[in-house]
Amino acid sequence: MTLSNKQKQFLKGLAHSLNPVVLLGANGLTEGVMAEIEQNLNIHELIKVKVPTNDRETKKLIFEAIVRETNAHKVQTIGHIIVLYRQSEDKKIQLPRN
Repeated sequence: MTLSNKQKQFLKGLAHSLNPVVLLGANGLTEGVMAEIEQNLNIHELIKVKVPTNDRETKKLIFEAIVRETNAHKVQTIGHIIVLYRQSEDKKIQLPRN
């Protein structure tokens, strides 16, 4: 499943008021952090993750790894924050049609 531009815009609107639920620490992207991201995606479907690093290349690689490992959709990145969406079995968020 890929997200259309209309669906991404809808999700960006929903994510605007959210605070990051996962914050990477000094140890970077560990198994514990990945488990926390997975758990929050299962519960909320739409989450923000904050990666506080000043190295753009490192940040980009971490974002790519999170998306790849969680099978989530990257809705957008803003500075140190990535917005992720992955539909759960409950389908809490109803996406607009394409």
